[in-house]
Amino acid sequence: MKKTILTIALLSTFHSSFCWGFYAHRKINFLAVFLLPPEMLVLYKPHSNFLSEHAVDPDKRRYAMAIEGPRHYIDIDHYGRYPYDSLPRQWNKAVAKYSEDSLMKYGIVPWWIQTMLQRLTQAFQQKDPVKILKLSADIGHYISDAHVPLHVCSNHNGQHTGQQGIHGFWESRIPELLAEKEWDFFIGKAGYLSDPGSFIWSRILESAAAADTVLSMEQALSREFPANQKFAFEDRNGIIIRQYAQAYCRQYNRRLNNMVERRMRQSIYAVASCWYTAWVNAGQPDLKQLSGKNFTQADLEEFEWLNQQWKKGSSSGRNCD
Repeated sequence: MKKTILTIALLSTFHSSFCWGFYAHRKINFLAVFLLPPEMLVLYKPHSNFLSEHAVDPDKRRYAMAIEGPRHYIDIDHYGRYPYDSLPRQWNKAVAKYSEDSLMKYGIVPWWIQTMLQRLTQAFQQKDPVKILKLSADIGHYISDAHVPLHVCSNHNGQHTGQQGIHGFWESRIPELLAEKEWDFFIGKAGYLSDPGSFIWSRILESAAAADTVLSMEQALSREFPANQKFAFEDRNGIIIRQYAQAYCRQYNRRLNNMVERRMRQSIYAVASCWYTAWVNAGQPDLKQLSGKNFTQADLEEFEWLNQQWKKGSSSGRNCD
């Protein structure tokens, strides 16, 4: 019995230990493809499954590279109060004021997205289809992370307020429960970002403004909800795991006024728009010539290496669970 309970507890923790959740990251990248113009779809649509599957590579990379962790978040409340004007938006100015070590300590996601956007633009200029697809999958992950309120908050898992587990609750459990049958992902078309830096920072500030609501709403609901009905044991692919109960999830989602759905929709638009912006800024190269190119053996070995590091289960930096 003790062994069974331990297994259930470990599986429950494991299930919620990835930023946005594997399901949501994959869904966001997949749906972003269909916001692109026909000129880009010729490359992106045949590889939509690749972009979806490898949307989680950056999370796997945290198990292999210590430098990876800070690329997923920013504890922006470390820099004062909203709208955090003391923090320069330009990387060089921020380094000059706070030092690179300090910035890395508290997270660099808004600057890292801009770095990745530059790399993707260069890949389009080089007409390198493998690099385009790999970078597109990666940048989709970081952009989506920036849309999660608890990725821009030092109380990122409710550890300071007795709400451990809220991170995975918000970004994994709720989307997995509601997205397929109840949420609307008809979004429209990708847009060109004339000032990507400002766009990214505006999304960061939106997330920061929502962080307190994410925490306070769950805290209030937890006080009001019957304690013995907050969690439930459910079958997941033949394994019994401990989850936030469906009734609790739905009530929390109602109190948030569908915040998780909105941020997921905004993530999809932002990912597609960054892909589109990189392509436009690269001169709109003809992508028909690039379709059908295969990944090299080295690429395949890199993907397998990431999988092996992830399976070992020793993450560098902070976890999201």
